[in-house]
Amino acid sequence: MSRYEVVFSGQLVLGADMTLVQANLGRLFQADPQRIALMFSGRRLVIKNNLDEASAEKYRTTLERAGAVVEIIAMPEEIEEIELGPAPEAAEPAIGSPEKTYSSSRVLPRDEYMAAFSDVEAPDYEIAPLGDDLQDRKPEPQAPQVDLSQFTLAPAGSDMGQAKAAPAGPAPDVSHIKLQD
Repeated sequence: MSRYEVVFSGQLVLGADMTLVQANLGRLFQADPQRIALMFSGRRLVIKNNLDEASAEKYRTTLERAGAVVEIIAMPEEIEEIELGPAPEAAEPAIGSPEKTYSSSRVLPRDEYMAAFSDVEAPDYEIAPLGDDLQDRKPEPQAPQVDLSQFTLAPAGSDMGQAKAAPAGPAPDVSHIKLQD
């Protein structure tokens, strides 16, 4: 399946006004005027890539209605190269056989990125029986050891008393106040 990219080089549709096209593109791309001005610098700008043919044509018609001339260019198809590792010299024993150990399994790198994992030793994990609890049990919580020896209790039915009210302040001096008839 071919993939395409939409490329803009700053060209306008014949008879289009530059300020009107910039305003239209600003609304389409929801961009500020500075970014739109950079689109008209004359450099080749890929607006969208990795599109199928129908989507690329939709972009072309929308941008031409806005006043911009764009090109639809087919993207080169990338072929991933795979390097094959060396062929195994001897057949490996079956998984259930006693000769098979996983603690010294080696991972062969498929490319230079995976080469960092070439000397990894896989741990020797066991499989738990069906229904076993895999998480360790938490210890039972213990009550904290608090020293309460300094506290005493009043006998049942005794009056605990009431908190005494703070004494009221002195009465205000009202000798200078007079009533008039």
